[in-house]
Amino acid sequence: MSKRGEMRVYADNNATTRVADEVMAAMLPFFTEKYANPSSMYAFALEAKRPMEEAREQVAGLINAAHADEIIFTSCGTESDNAAIFGVLEAQPRKRHVIMSAVEHPAVYNLTETLRRHGVRVTHLSVNGEGLVDVEELRHVLSDDTALVSVMWANNETGVLSPMEEICGVAHERGVIVHTDAVQAVGKVPVDVQKVPVDLLSLSGHKFHAPKGVGALYVKRGTRLRPFFVGGHQEHGRRAGTENVPSIVGLGKAAELAQKFLGDEVTRVRGLRDRFEREILARVPYTRVNGHRTLRTPNTTSISFAYVEGEAILLSLSDEGICASSGSACTSGSLEPSHVLRAMGLSHAEAHGTVRFSFSRYTTDAEIDYMLERIPPVIARLRELSPFYPG
Repeated sequence: MSKRGEMRVYADNNATTRVADEVMAAMLPFFTEKYANPSSMYAFALEAKRPMEEAREQVAGLINAAHADEIIFTSCGTESDNAAIFGVLEAQPRKRHVIMSAVEHPAVYNLTETLRRHGVRVTHLSVNGEGLVDVEELRHVLSDDTALVSVMWANNETGVLSPMEEICGVAHERGVIVHTDAVQAVGKVPVDVQKVPVDLLSLSGHKFHAPKGVGALYVKRGTRLRPFFVGGHQEHGRRAGTENVPSIVGLGKAAELAQKFLGDEVTRVRGLRDRFEREILARVPYTRVNGHRTLRTPNTTSISFAYVEGEAILLSLSDEGICASSGSACTSGSLEPSHVLRAMGLSHAEAHGTVRFSFSRYTTDAEIDYMLERIPPVIARLRELSPFYPG
Protein backbone atom coordinates (compact mmCIF):
# COMPACT_ATOMS: atom_id res chain seq x y z
CA MET A 1 0.00 0.00 0.00
CA SER A 2 1.05 3.62 -0.45
CA LYS A 3 1.83 6.03 2.37
CA ARG A 4 -1.62 7.57 1.79
CA GLY A 5 -3.42 4.26 2.25
CA GLU A 6 -4.51 3.97 -1.35
CA MET A 7 -4.05 1.02 -3.70
CA ARG A 8 -0.67 -0.24 -4.87
CA VAL A 9 -0.08 -0.50 -8.59
CA TYR A 10 2.91 -2.50 -9.82
CA ALA A 11 4.01 -1.11 -13.19
CA ASP A 12 7.60 -2.36 -13.22
CA ASN A 13 7.19 -5.81 -14.73
CA ASN A 14 10.33 -5.45 -16.85
CA ALA A 15 12.27 -5.44 -13.57
CA THR A 16 10.55 -8.56 -12.29
CA THR A 17 7.13 -10.21 -12.22
CA ARG A 18 5.04 -11.85 -9.55
CA VAL A 19 5.34 -15.62 -9.44
CA ALA A 20 2.18 -17.17 -10.87
CA ASP A 21 0.11 -19.24 -8.44
CA GLU A 22 0.33 -22.23 -10.76
CA VAL A 23 4.12 -21.91 -10.82
CA MET A 24 4.36 -21.80 -7.04
CA ALA A 25 2.13 -24.87 -6.74
CA ALA A 26 4.29 -26.78 -9.22
CA MET A 27 7.47 -25.91 -7.29
CA LEU A 28 6.42 -26.73 -3.72
CA PRO A 29 6.76 -30.56 -3.80
CA PHE A 30 10.41 -30.25 -4.82
CA PHE A 31 11.29 -28.48 -1.58
CA THR A 32 9.84 -31.14 0.70
CA GLU A 33 8.66 -34.38 -0.95
CA LYS A 34 10.86 -34.72 -4.05
CA TYR A 35 14.06 -33.13 -2.80
CA ALA A 36 16.60 -35.62 -4.16
CA ASN A 37 19.63 -34.56 -6.18
CA PRO A 38 18.70 -35.33 -9.81
CA SER A 39 22.25 -36.51 -10.54
CA SER A 40 22.06 -39.37 -8.03
CA MET A 41 21.66 -42.97 -9.18
CA TYR A 42 18.76 -44.23 -7.06
CA ALA A 43 15.11 -44.28 -8.04
CA PHE A 44 14.20 -41.41 -5.68
CA ALA A 45 16.39 -39.09 -7.77
CA LEU A 46 14.24 -39.77 -10.82
CA GLU A 47 11.36 -38.01 -9.04
CA ALA A 48 13.43 -34.85 -9.44
CA LYS A 49 15.14 -35.60 -12.75
CA ARG A 50 12.04 -36.45 -14.79
CA PRO A 51 10.17 -33.20 -13.98
CA MET A 52 13.37 -31.28 -14.72
CA GLU A 53 13.54 -32.83 -18.19
CA GLU A 54 9.86 -32.08 -18.69
CA ALA A 55 10.65 -28.44 -17.87
CA ARG A 56 13.40 -28.52 -20.49
CA GLU A 57 10.82 -29.57 -23.06
CA GLN A 58 8.43 -26.84 -21.92
CA VAL A 59 11.09 -24.15 -22.30
CA ALA A 60 12.09 -25.55 -25.68
CA GLY A 61 8.45 -25.40 -26.71
CA LEU A 62 8.12 -21.76 -25.71
CA ILE A 63 10.81 -20.71 -28.20
CA ASN A 64 10.16 -23.56 -30.67
CA ALA A 65 13.60 -25.10 -30.28
CA ALA A 66 14.02 -28.20 -32.43
CA HIS A 67 15.46 -30.27 -29.58
CA ALA A 68 14.94 -30.10 -25.82
CA ASP A 69 18.65 -30.77 -25.24
CA GLU A 70 19.40 -27.38 -26.83
CA ILE A 71 18.24 -25.83 -23.54
CA ILE A 72 20.82 -25.31 -20.76
CA PHE A 73 19.46 -24.23 -17.38
CA THR A 74 21.26 -21.31 -15.75
CA SER A 75 20.75 -19.05 -12.74
CA CYS A 76 19.57 -15.97 -14.67
CA GLY A 77 19.75 -13.96 -17.88
CA THR A 78 23.07 -12.40 -16.91
CA GLU A 79 24.71 -15.79 -16.56
CA SER A 80 23.22 -16.91 -19.86
CA ASP A 81 24.57 -13.80 -21.61
CA ASN A 82 28.04 -14.21 -20.13
CA ALA A 83 28.10 -17.94 -20.86
CA ALA A 84 27.16 -17.31 -24.48
CA ILE A 85 29.68 -14.55 -25.14
CA PHE A 86 32.66 -15.99 -23.31
CA GLY A 87 31.80 -19.53 -24.39
CA VAL A 88 31.86 -18.59 -28.08
CA LEU A 89 35.12 -16.67 -27.71
CA GLU A 90 36.76 -19.58 -25.89
CA ALA A 91 35.66 -21.93 -28.66
CA GLN A 92 37.13 -19.62 -31.35
CA PRO A 93 40.41 -18.35 -29.85
CA ARG A 94 41.67 -16.96 -33.14
CA LYS A 95 38.72 -14.63 -33.59
CA ARG A 96 38.92 -11.49 -31.44
CA HIS A 97 36.04 -9.29 -32.54
CA VAL A 98 32.56 -9.00 -31.00
CA ILE A 99 29.71 -6.85 -32.29
CA MET A 100 26.90 -5.71 -30.00
CA SER A 101 24.33 -2.94 -30.14
CA ALA A 102 24.73 0.36 -28.32
CA VAL A 103 21.52 -0.29 -26.36
CA GLU A 104 22.24 -3.70 -24.81
CA HIS A 105 21.29 -4.57 -21.24
CA PRO A 106 24.18 -4.09 -18.77
CA ALA A 107 24.62 -7.89 -18.69
CA VAL A 108 26.02 -7.55 -22.23
CA TYR A 109 26.96 -3.88 -22.59
CA ASN A 110 29.07 -3.78 -19.41
CA LEU A 111 31.20 -6.65 -20.70
CA THR A 112 32.79 -4.20 -23.14
CA GLU A 113 35.77 -3.18 -21.01
CA THR A 114 36.31 -6.72 -19.72
CA LEU A 115 36.45 -8.03 -23.27
CA ARG A 116 38.85 -5.28 -24.31
CA ARG A 117 41.17 -6.14 -21.42
CA HIS A 118 41.28 -9.66 -22.85
CA GLY A 119 42.32 -8.36 -26.25
CA VAL A 120 38.87 -8.49 -27.83
CA ARG A 121 37.82 -5.69 -30.16
CA VAL A 122 34.23 -4.56 -29.51
CA THR A 123 32.05 -2.70 -32.00
CA HIS A 124 28.80 -1.06 -30.86
CA LEU A 125 26.12 -0.80 -33.53
CA SER A 126 24.31 2.53 -33.49
CA VAL A 127 20.54 2.90 -33.32
CA ASN A 128 18.27 5.54 -34.82
CA GLY A 129 15.96 7.87 -32.92
CA GLU A 130 13.38 5.09 -32.64
CA GLY A 131 15.88 2.69 -31.09
CA LEU A 132 16.27 0.42 -34.13
CA VAL A 133 19.62 -1.15 -35.00
CA ASP A 134 21.13 -0.27 -38.38
CA VAL A 135 21.47 -3.61 -40.19
CA GLU A 136 23.53 -2.04 -42.97
CA GLU A 137 26.07 -0.88 -40.41
CA LEU A 138 26.30 -4.48 -39.21
CA ARG A 139 27.02 -5.60 -42.76
CA HIS A 140 29.79 -3.00 -42.99
CA VAL A 141 31.58 -3.83 -39.70
CA LEU A 142 31.56 -7.64 -40.00
CA SER A 143 34.99 -9.09 -40.68
CA ASP A 144 36.80 -12.41 -40.90
CA ASP A 145 37.87 -11.77 -37.30
CA THR A 146 34.30 -11.49 -35.98
CA ALA A 147 33.46 -14.29 -33.54
CA LEU A 148 30.00 -13.19 -32.45
CA VAL A 149 27.16 -10.75 -33.01
CA SER A 150 25.08 -10.12 -29.86
CA VAL A 151 21.93 -8.02 -30.25
CA MET A 152 19.02 -8.03 -27.84
CA TRP A 153 15.65 -9.18 -29.17
CA ALA A 154 13.68 -6.59 -27.17
CA ASN A 155 15.09 -3.60 -25.33
CA ASN A 156 14.50 -3.60 -21.59
CA GLU A 157 13.89 0.17 -21.37
CA THR A 158 11.84 0.96 -24.46
CA GLY A 159 10.57 -2.47 -25.53
CA VAL A 160 11.85 -1.82 -29.09
CA LEU A 161 12.21 -5.03 -31.09
CA SER A 162 15.39 -5.63 -33.08
CA PRO A 163 15.21 -6.94 -36.68
CA MET A 164 16.63 -10.27 -35.57
CA GLU A 165 15.76 -12.19 -38.73
CA GLU A 166 17.69 -9.68 -40.86
CA ILE A 167 20.58 -9.64 -38.39
CA CYS A 168 20.83 -13.44 -38.56
CA GLY A 169 20.81 -13.35 -42.35
CA VAL A 170 23.60 -10.78 -42.58
CA ALA A 171 25.79 -12.44 -39.91
CA HIS A 172 25.29 -15.98 -41.18
CA GLU A 173 26.30 -14.92 -44.70
CA ARG A 174 29.75 -14.36 -43.18
CA GLY A 175 29.63 -17.50 -41.03
CA VAL A 176 29.32 -15.50 -37.80
CA ILE A 177 27.46 -16.82 -34.74
CA VAL A 178 24.47 -14.80 -33.50
CA HIS A 179 23.45 -14.47 -29.84
CA THR A 180 20.39 -12.62 -28.63
CA ASP A 181 19.44 -11.50 -25.16
CA ALA A 182 15.73 -12.30 -25.38
CA VAL A 183 15.04 -11.79 -21.67
CA GLN A 184 12.46 -9.06 -22.34
CA ALA A 185 10.94 -10.75 -25.40
CA VAL A 186 10.17 -14.28 -24.24
CA GLY A 187 6.59 -14.55 -22.99
CA LYS A 188 5.63 -11.15 -24.42
CA VAL A 189 5.98 -11.61 -28.17
CA PRO A 190 6.28 -14.76 -30.30
CA VAL A 191 9.86 -16.06 -30.20
CA ASP A 192 10.55 -18.81 -32.73
CA VAL A 193 14.16 -19.91 -33.23
CA GLN A 194 13.16 -21.88 -36.31
CA LYS A 195 11.86 -18.76 -38.03
CA VAL A 196 14.53 -16.45 -36.58
CA PRO A 197 17.60 -18.75 -36.64
CA VAL A 198 19.71 -17.35 -33.81
CA ASP A 199 22.47 -19.65 -32.61
CA LEU A 200 22.21 -18.72 -28.92
CA LEU A 201 19.38 -17.15 -26.94
CA SER A 202 19.23 -16.03 -23.30
CA LEU A 203 16.07 -15.93 -21.19
CA SER A 204 15.25 -15.35 -17.53
CA GLY A 205 12.34 -16.85 -15.62
CA HIS A 206 11.45 -13.95 -13.38
CA LYS A 207 10.51 -11.83 -16.39
CA PHE A 208 7.53 -14.10 -17.16
CA HIS A 209 6.17 -15.16 -13.76
CA ALA A 210 8.73 -17.78 -12.73
CA PRO A 211 10.92 -17.21 -9.64
CA LYS A 212 14.11 -15.20 -9.55
CA GLY A 213 17.35 -17.15 -9.80
CA VAL A 214 16.59 -19.36 -12.78
CA GLY A 215 17.12 -18.86 -16.51
CA ALA A 216 18.14 -20.72 -19.61
CA LEU A 217 20.48 -20.53 -22.56
CA TYR A 218 19.39 -21.96 -25.89
CA VAL A 219 22.33 -23.36 -27.85
CA LYS A 220 21.50 -24.49 -31.36
CA ARG A 221 22.93 -27.90 -32.19
CA GLY A 222 26.29 -27.57 -33.88
CA THR A 223 27.17 -24.25 -32.22
CA ARG A 224 30.65 -24.36 -30.73
CA LEU A 225 30.55 -23.28 -27.08
CA ARG A 226 32.97 -23.86 -24.20
CA PRO A 227 31.40 -24.32 -20.74
CA PHE A 228 31.30 -21.15 -18.68
CA PHE A 229 31.05 -23.07 -15.37
CA VAL A 230 33.43 -26.03 -15.00
CA GLY A 231 32.97 -28.79 -12.46
CA GLY A 232 30.51 -31.67 -12.45
CA HIS A 233 28.74 -33.31 -15.34
CA GLN A 234 25.41 -31.51 -14.97
CA GLU A 235 23.57 -30.24 -18.07
CA HIS A 236 25.47 -32.80 -20.16
CA GLY A 237 28.76 -31.21 -19.13
CA ARG A 238 27.78 -27.76 -20.40
CA ARG A 239 26.99 -26.06 -17.07
CA ALA A 240 28.39 -27.48 -13.85
CA GLY A 241 26.58 -27.18 -10.53
CA THR A 242 23.72 -28.98 -8.83
CA GLU A 243 20.51 -28.02 -10.58
CA ASN A 244 17.97 -25.78 -8.85
CA VAL A 245 15.16 -28.28 -9.39
CA PRO A 246 12.26 -26.38 -7.77
CA SER A 247 12.99 -23.25 -9.78
CA ILE A 248 13.60 -25.20 -12.99
CA VAL A 249 10.22 -26.89 -12.57
CA GLY A 250 8.74 -23.44 -11.98
CA LEU A 251 10.42 -22.12 -15.12
CA GLY A 252 8.90 -24.95 -17.12
CA LYS A 253 5.42 -24.27 -15.77
CA ALA A 254 5.83 -20.54 -16.44
CA ALA A 255 6.89 -21.34 -20.02
CA GLU A 256 3.76 -23.44 -20.46
CA LEU A 257 1.59 -20.61 -19.11
CA ALA A 258 3.38 -18.03 -21.25
CA GLN A 259 2.39 -19.94 -24.37
CA LYS A 260 -1.19 -20.12 -23.14
CA PHE A 261 -1.45 -16.40 -22.36
CA LEU A 262 0.63 -15.00 -25.23
CA GLY A 263 -2.48 -13.86 -27.07
CA ASP A 264 -3.61 -11.96 -23.98
CA GLU A 265 -0.21 -10.31 -23.74
CA VAL A 266 -0.30 -9.22 -27.37
CA THR A 267 -3.89 -7.91 -27.34
CA ARG A 268 -5.32 -7.04 -23.91
CA VAL A 269 -2.05 -5.88 -22.33
CA ARG A 270 -1.19 -3.86 -25.43
CA GLY A 271 -4.61 -2.24 -25.20
CA LEU A 272 -3.94 -1.23 -21.59
CA ARG A 273 -0.51 0.15 -22.51
CA ASP A 274 -1.84 2.08 -25.49
CA ARG A 275 -4.67 3.62 -23.47
CA PHE A 276 -2.24 4.62 -20.74
CA GLU A 277 0.10 6.27 -23.26
CA ARG A 278 -2.69 8.03 -25.10
CA GLU A 279 -4.16 9.52 -21.95
CA ILE A 280 -0.81 10.56 -20.44
CA LEU A 281 0.14 12.40 -23.64
CA ALA A 282 -3.28 14.08 -23.68
CA ARG A 283 -3.34 15.04 -20.00
CA VAL A 284 0.31 15.95 -19.39
CA PRO A 285 1.96 18.56 -21.65
CA TYR A 286 5.61 18.35 -22.70
CA THR A 287 5.75 14.57 -22.80
CA ARG A 288 6.98 12.11 -25.41
CA VAL A 289 7.06 8.33 -25.88
CA ASN A 290 10.51 6.94 -26.66
CA GLY A 291 11.09 4.22 -29.21
CA HIS A 292 9.30 2.86 -32.25
CA ARG A 293 5.55 3.05 -31.69
CA THR A 294 4.70 -0.36 -33.18
CA LEU A 295 7.92 -2.44 -33.27
CA ARG A 296 8.07 -3.03 -29.51
CA THR A 297 6.82 -5.35 -26.82
CA PRO A 298 3.14 -4.82 -25.99
CA ASN A 299 3.66 -4.20 -22.27
CA THR A 300 6.32 -1.46 -22.23
CA THR A 301 6.31 2.31 -22.53
CA SER A 302 9.15 4.75 -21.94
CA ILE A 303 7.84 8.30 -21.37
CA SER A 304 9.95 11.45 -21.02
CA PHE A 305 8.50 14.22 -18.86
CA ALA A 306 10.20 17.54 -19.61
CA TYR A 307 11.22 19.95 -16.82
CA VAL A 308 11.33 17.32 -14.06
CA GLU A 309 13.78 14.69 -12.79
CA GLY A 310 12.87 11.02 -13.14
CA GLU A 311 14.05 10.23 -9.62
CA ALA A 312 11.68 12.84 -8.19
CA ILE A 313 8.83 11.39 -10.24
CA LEU A 314 9.54 7.87 -9.00
CA LEU A 315 9.66 8.93 -5.35
CA SER A 316 6.42 10.86 -5.68
CA LEU A 317 4.74 7.97 -7.50
CA SER A 318 5.92 5.62 -4.77
CA ASP A 319 4.09 7.81 -2.25
CA GLU A 320 0.99 7.26 -4.35
CA GLY A 321 1.55 3.48 -4.37
CA ILE A 322 2.72 3.36 -7.99
CA CYS A 323 5.81 1.27 -8.77
CA ALA A 324 7.73 2.23 -11.92
CA SER A 325 11.38 2.73 -12.84
CA SER A 326 13.78 5.03 -14.64
CA GLY A 327 15.08 2.19 -16.81
CA SER A 328 16.97 -1.03 -16.12
CA ALA A 329 16.71 -2.28 -12.53
CA CYS A 330 20.37 -3.26 -12.87
CA THR A 331 21.39 0.41 -13.22
CA SER A 332 18.91 2.04 -10.83
CA GLY A 333 21.70 3.10 -8.47
CA SER A 334 23.57 5.00 -11.17
CA LEU A 335 23.42 8.79 -11.51
CA GLU A 336 24.38 8.56 -15.16
CA PRO A 337 21.60 8.99 -17.74
CA SER A 338 20.45 5.87 -19.56
CA HIS A 339 22.95 4.78 -22.21
CA VAL A 340 19.97 3.44 -24.17
CA LEU A 341 18.20 6.79 -24.35
CA ARG A 342 21.44 8.66 -25.01
CA ALA A 343 22.19 6.30 -27.92
CA MET A 344 18.75 7.17 -29.30
CA GLY A 345 19.67 10.85 -29.31
CA LEU A 346 17.93 12.10 -26.17
CA SER A 347 19.64 14.89 -24.24
CA HIS A 348 20.84 14.42 -20.68
CA ALA A 349 17.81 16.33 -19.42
CA GLU A 350 15.37 14.26 -21.50
CA ALA A 351 16.97 10.99 -20.40
CA HIS A 352 16.92 12.04 -16.73
CA GLY A 353 13.23 12.91 -17.00
CA THR A 354 12.21 9.52 -18.35
CA VAL A 355 10.11 6.89 -16.59
CA ARG A 356 9.51 3.32 -17.75
CA PHE A 357 6.13 1.74 -17.11
CA SER A 358 5.80 -1.99 -17.82
CA PHE A 359 2.66 -4.08 -17.41
CA SER A 360 1.76 -7.79 -17.25
CA ARG A 361 -1.20 -10.09 -17.63
CA TYR A 362 -2.09 -9.30 -14.02
CA THR A 363 -2.45 -5.56 -14.75
CA THR A 364 -6.08 -4.38 -14.59
CA ASP A 365 -8.12 -1.55 -16.08
CA ALA A 366 -8.68 -0.23 -12.56
CA GLU A 367 -4.93 0.07 -12.05
CA ILE A 368 -4.54 2.00 -15.31
CA ASP A 369 -7.37 4.31 -14.21
CA TYR A 370 -5.65 4.89 -10.86
CA MET A 371 -2.34 5.80 -12.51
CA LEU A 372 -4.07 8.16 -14.93
CA GLU A 373 -5.72 9.86 -11.98
CA ARG A 374 -2.54 10.23 -9.91
CA ILE A 375 0.29 10.85 -12.38
CA PRO A 376 -0.80 14.18 -13.95
CA PRO A 377 -1.02 16.05 -10.61
CA VAL A 378 2.32 14.57 -9.52
CA ILE A 379 4.02 15.92 -12.65
CA ALA A 380 2.27 19.30 -12.29
CA ARG A 381 3.36 19.60 -8.66
CA LEU A 382 6.99 18.76 -9.46
CA ARG A 383 7.09 21.16 -12.40
CA GLU A 384 6.01 24.00 -10.15
CA LEU A 385 9.38 23.59 -8.44
CA SER A 386 11.33 23.89 -11.68
CA PRO A 387 12.72 27.32 -12.65
CA PHE A 388 12.79 26.17 -16.29
CA TYR A 389 9.14 25.16 -16.60
CA PRO A 390 7.35 27.61 -18.96
CA GLY A 391 4.03 27.08 -17.22
